[in-house]
Amino acid sequence: MYRLKSMAAVALACGVLLSVGGRAETAEKQVAQYVRFQVADTVAYGIVEGDRVRRLDGDLFGQWKPTGTTHQLSDVKLLVPAQPSKVLAAAHNYRSHGGDTAPPEVPQFFYKPPSCLIAQAEPIVIPEGATNVQYEAELVIVIGRRARNVPEARALDYVLGVTCGNDVSARDWQKNDTQWWRAKGSDTFGPCGPRIVAGLDYDDLLVQLRQNGEVKQQERTSQMIFNVSQMVSFASRHCTLEAGDLIFTGTSGQTTNIAPGDVIEVEVEGVGVLKNPVAVP
Repeated sequence: MYRLKSMAAVALACGVLLSVGGRAETAEKQVAQYVRFQVADTVAYGIVEGDRVRRLDGDLFGQWKPTGTTHQLSDVKLLVPAQPSKVLAAAHNYRSHGGDTAPPEVPQFFYKPPSCLIAQAEPIVIPEGATNVQYEAELVIVIGRRARNVPEARALDYVLGVTCGNDVSARDWQKNDTQWWRAKGSDTFGPCGPRIVAGLDYDDLLVQLRQNGEVKQQERTSQMIFNVSQMVSFASRHCTLEAGDLIFTGTSGQTTNIAPGDVIEVEVEGVGVLKNPVAVP
């Protein structure tokens, strides 16, 4: 009775009534939190219940059912919360970051390779030869099911939830290389996590970044030039989005350099804190 497609799974976890087609219908918005974690040699998805996580049997992005097995969150290793086929990232999606540049007329995406993703507590490694490496705190959209040519009005039906992200960027490579493949996609340049949260108002969340405890970025997603529905819809018109794919939604304000020994925290309201140290090879 608990075996449902991923979008309906959100409703099940929250205890709401389901309608035809797996869409949740409820009088008030509910919130569900999911993690991908490891215990010993076992990797699984789970639903967060306070300070514990309940293991799921199956695939969060396919079919699953809750089990009777729970763990203390403090006893598990949190992993990157999805295994995407692709990672898109939006450039210049906040006016405060674009400076004097005219705002784009359509979302401006680039690719980050999935190999750049790292999880909570894993180190951001500054590669040899990279200079002027900076943080970028971002809300990250997690796609829940295959999306192709999706209208804006239905785009949120294809979103499982959101998580925290840090679009680490080597500015000299970004400026001087023809493509951003290493400036934005070097190993460890995509911290992501610690959990996926569904049921929030994704277009009005506070996103903060702290460097060694000092707040360096702070802006609400309501200030994005393109909102979540617009970005998902636009991307789906040009490339098929698969379950688990990620969309980094752009960063705000100004950014500064990171250095070995720093601790970088990205906090998204209602989602949690993504914390990563900075290191050298």
